[in-house]
Amino acid sequence: MTTATHTRTAGTTGTSRSRLAASLDGRLLLPGDAGYDSARTVWNAMVDRRPRMIVRAASTADVQAAVRYAREHDLETGIRCGGHNVAGFAVPDDGLMIDLTPMGGVRVDPVRRRARVQGGALLGALDRATQPYGLATTAGNVSHTGVGGLTLGGGMGWLARQYGLACDNVASYTVVTADGEVVTASRSEHPELFWGLRGGGGNFGVVTEFEFRLHRTGTRTLVAEFDYRAEDAVPVLEGWRDLNAVAPREAAFSASVADGPAGGGPVATVGFVWVGDPERGRQLLPALRALGRPVATRITTPSYLELQCRDDSSGGHAYLRYSAAHYLRDLPTPAVEAFLLRGATDLRGTGSGGRSGAGLPGVGLQAHGGAIADVPDDDAAFAHRGTAFEFGAGSRWTDPAEDDARMTAARAAGSALAPYANGVYVNSLTAHDGPRGIRRAYPAAKLARLAALKGVWDPHNVFHLNQNITPATP
Repeated sequence: MTTATHTRTAGTTGTSRSRLAASLDGRLLLPGDAGYDSARTVWNAMVDRRPRMIVRAASTADVQAAVRYAREHDLETGIRCGGHNVAGFAVPDDGLMIDLTPMGGVRVDPVRRRARVQGGALLGALDRATQPYGLATTAGNVSHTGVGGLTLGGGMGWLARQYGLACDNVASYTVVTADGEVVTASRSEHPELFWGLRGGGGNFGVVTEFEFRLHRTGTRTLVAEFDYRAEDAVPVLEGWRDLNAVAPREAAFSASVADGPAGGGPVATVGFVWVGDPERGRQLLPALRALGRPVATRITTPSYLELQCRDDSSGGHAYLRYSAAHYLRDLPTPAVEAFLLRGATDLRGTGSGGRSGAGLPGVGLQAHGGAIADVPDDDAAFAHRGTAFEFGAGSRWTDPAEDDARMTAARAAGSALAPYANGVYVNSLTAHDGPRGIRRAYPAAKLARLAALKGVWDPHNVFHLNQNITPATP
């Protein structure tokens, strides 16, 4: 297999497949087998590909066997954990998919404050295992996201301003390399690989276990949300932005715009999530209330486990999805206005053709800073630690006839914020972003270092079904 093309010249025989199946602790699924279709179904229903085979890996040895088999038979290899990547890289057409979901265990050492998390675990499993001890580590905001994909790209979550990104909290990785060997990467073992795994995505191998540092977070939170008519919300967003700049690290500020009730126009929501003593978080409420007169207010005190599930998708894997994203260096008033417009021509949500806002994407902002920015830029592959806010525009729908219109609308919302962008989160890139997206995710010097690392650990680009970094040639 070369870095330029990925043809599949070698066939797979029934005998070779039988040998592979017999060697596994898990299962080998072929088209038509029970469980095959559910295993190839991912979060974005736009992805409908059919792997030649799916290895439901139950052990690191299964992953080794699958990687070696794929190389021997020149099969493209996709790695599935939570299946949340919008591009659906986990599912290779006519290739071999390594499905890590059977490897979903979490072991917690509450004394050392460490968690060992298998490569197929979901964020909910991590949270459920650590919260009985009042412990947690930074994870995403949706419990059915995979730990692996989230962490390898960086890993933003409600705790990031307090404790850094998910990747900043990894002590070690267990990795199956492109040649099917197993190595441990940490600050003392293979430190350059450890650097690359902290934000470089799935380019360097299959991680079958993460060792996370845990923090004493307790189990209580506060969520404050204030709704405003979007057409009235420019000064509200400006005030929210300014409050964020001086807020304690326990406060994770967020904002969103979405379609309101029928005939009511779009609604802007501002607020924060506080992980810790809710009474301390309540001290921020008067300043938020002073921003304007909201049309609705929600102040709740969910448990941390409830918080981590509140944004779960009720539709599961049934929706077609598309998104656009940026890191924003700041949020001046023109950026606030563009955020509220969502690609429309006025703040009542009228589209460019004079139509109503139906079909416009939802948009959101989440504050960075705090412990994220404390980490030196050269400490990990993750880039853009000086980001002020992460912006995302996302749309979901069920009718394929809407595909073009929905994707165009999301791109328009993203384009409006582009003048204020300083980069992009690698986990937010779509299949359409290609090499240009990679160059937005990593500055040139960091990308060159990643390419050199790829040249060492995966010179033939076996793991190319990802936001791919082309290996440097010696």
